[in-house]
Amino acid sequence: MHALAQKLFPACVLLAAALAPVLYAQDATVEDGPPKVLVIHREYLKPGKGGMIHDRSESAFVHAFADAKSPYHYFAMDSLSGVSRSLFFFAYDSFADWEKETAAIGSNKALAAKVDQASLMDGDLLSSYDAAAMMLRPDLSLNKGSIDGARYFEITVFVVKPGHMHDFAELTHLYIDAYKKIAPETHWDTFEVMYGNPLPTAAGGGVYLVFNLMKSLAETDKSIQDSDKFSTELGAAGMQKVSELTAASVEATTTNLFVINPRISNPPAAWVKKDPGFWKAP
Repeated sequence: MHALAQKLFPACVLLAAALAPVLYAQDATVEDGPPKVLVIHREYLKPGKGGMIHDRSESAFVHAFADAKSPYHYFAMDSLSGVSRSLFFFAYDSFADWEKETAAIGSNKALAAKVDQASLMDGDLLSSYDAAAMMLRPDLSLNKGSIDGARYFEITVFVVKPGHMHDFAELTHLYIDAYKKIAPETHWDTFEVMYGNPLPTAAGGGVYLVFNLMKSLAETDKSIQDSDKFSTELGAAGMQKVSELTAASVEATTTNLFVINPRISNPPAAWVKKDPGFWKAP
């Protein structure tokens, strides 16, 4: 999907490809693969309020959940491009499970009080805050990745023109079919936004997020090489079809790069056991 984005939108430096497993909310349901429902909280930081200043503030949330022995977990990323911000990922089997977790945290008076206090302190560092909830679209995804050793995410937002979802789906399947041949190890997962628009400046139809999880930025270099293979595989006629479907279906897009920050994450014990040197970062 690097290739998809690069060919569809040459003005963009890199567009996203794949999502390896995102953290499930409770230890009991941690498994490889993307969740059915993903909630992302975004904190936009004031100038000069990022880095260790924000890390220290966020540690209050981590300690609050640890002290409460809460079964609910999340992980976080910091932006390496675009506006300075941190993303917090919460994953569920259903929207009903999201509701249950919210209710359970609110009913724990001690935990809720600590979270409220941490939010008050953290709020002084933020210029704004928002959230979005989305569901997995397996029909627009290819293969699965693994969280083991992952360090970076690329996240691309696509705004699809009203009435042109069919064109967008056809475009995506052109890439799926081609990449199964030219780079079968390629993987990406696509989510459809149900609540909250991650690209509010763009009006339009459906909003889709495509994720790429990487162990190293060297994987970006390989994706560029794969994009050349993609062009060769489709040929002139195929690439003309790609251009037509892109113009018909895509209203706007943006891509940014993030680095996973273990210091402001609350991962499950299974993740820590597999990679303690990373998830137990001081």
